[in-house]
Amino acid sequence: MPKHHVFSAILAQAETTPPVPTAVVFPVSDVSLQGTCEAAAKKVIDPILIGPKTAIEKLAAAEKLDVSGYRLIDIADEDEAASRAVELCRTGEAGILMKGSLHTDAFMSAAMRDGTGLRTARRVSHVFIFDVPSYPHILMITDAAINIAPALMEKADIVQNAIDLAHVLGLKEPKVAILAAVETINPKMRSTLDAAALCKMADRGQITGALVDGPLAFDNAVNLRAAKIKHISSPVAGRADILVVPDIESGNMLAKQLEYLANADAAGIVIGARVPIVLTSRADGPKARLASCAVAAMLAEARRSTGLGAAIAET
Repeated sequence: MPKHHVFSAILAQAETTPPVPTAVVFPVSDVSLQGTCEAAAKKVIDPILIGPKTAIEKLAAAEKLDVSGYRLIDIADEDEAASRAVELCRTGEAGILMKGSLHTDAFMSAAMRDGTGLRTARRVSHVFIFDVPSYPHILMITDAAINIAPALMEKADIVQNAIDLAHVLGLKEPKVAILAAVETINPKMRSTLDAAALCKMADRGQITGALVDGPLAFDNAVNLRAAKIKHISSPVAGRADILVVPDIESGNMLAKQLEYLANADAAGIVIGARVPIVLTSRADGPKARLASCAVAAMLAEARRSTGLGAAIAET
């Protein structure tokens, strides 16, 4: 039976660098606090817990978790806690922003607020990093959580964000498939026109660092046999590392199908901001949170050592 094979390598790499100070907002559920403590135990992050002190300590005692060594900022209100966490990231006290058990809207509203948030010149986007037992290598899906119906230039940023992250994860020239329902251009389907334009942007250097092809349907993006049957000759078809979806609905459904029907493990991270943002679902378990922390820590270290964050801010 195929086994998970991707996240163990990511975690091993993340453990080789110093733990990153991480502002964790409202870790008041068992899975959010467990995931935080596990990532800290692995020396991936150095948590700064922000939320109701009494509730966090009571939960820690119930779950037999030791949080006495972590900095804890006592704030009872979700919105205020999220704003305080963002402030820590803006001042450099924290290098990662991490969502606990509060609603995504409240969390991301603070992160994206004009003037006080973490915006850069680059469009912010979300990337799922999947460990699919039946797939031979890492599989990334973007954007399935932030941008609802991105326009062409927004998709260009989404693609570049994912490519930059793939480089951090060790893929020197990732293969990017721009997904649509079909693999031919159809003027009535905007996704196919956007795919063609994104490929030409890659040809002209507006998108860099990857092999980009599309439109590709899901089957011929990840399966060589399907690509050959449809006579698609492409260095990307059948072996994609990154899948770029047309909109949030298709991406969300694809991601959840992989997780619940293909036994895939998923990490989730928001990129394009001043710091990596760990954005997991409240239903995600500690393993997903640990993997997300590991990816965020690798990105934070890459930004510190190579100036990747400054490059994003200037684009």
